[in-house]
Amino acid sequence: MKSCSAQETRAIGMKLAEHLKAGDVVLLEGDLGAGKSEMARGIARGLGIQGAVPSPSFTILNAYDEGRIPLYHFDWYRIEDANEIYEMGMEEQLGGDGIALIEWSTKAEECVPQKHMKITLQPLDENTREITFETFGGFHFEENWVL
Repeated sequence: MKSCSAQETRAIGMKLAEHLKAGDVVLLEGDLGAGKSEMARGIARGLGIQGAVPSPSFTILNAYDEGRIPLYHFDWYRIEDANEIYEMGMEEQLGGDGIALIEWSTKAEECVPQKHMKITLQPLDENTREITFETFGGFHFEENWVL
C-alpha cells in the first residue's frame, strides 16, 4: 500500500488501531525518516490518545494510558543488546495489558514475541512511502483494516 503524505500515514495508523487489542506487538521498520513515528502517532490517535506523541529515541519507552488500551511505544535504536531491555524490566510491556509498538526491533530481536506484526515503511520519494504489513506467529490481520 502507498502513502503520499505524513497525514495519510497517520490515517492508516488510526484505522489499524481500531483493530488492535491488548497484547498485540507491532514492529515499525524503516530507515531514519521513513515515517515510523508518523505511523505511531496515527495508532496513538486511533486509540484515543490526544497529547503529544514524540519519538522515544532518548527515553527508550513512552507509555500512554489515556486511550482505550495502554500504548507502549519503544525505540530500541540506542540500546546495545537485549540485556538492556531485561535490566530495565521493559519486557513486561511486550504482549501484556497494552499494545507495544517497537521501532528498531532488530537491536534486541530475541525480546520480540513470536506473535507480532511487522510494518515496513519504505520511502519512494520525499513524501511517498510504500507500506507493507507482515504477520508472524498467528497474528490476525486483514488488509481491509487499513484501507
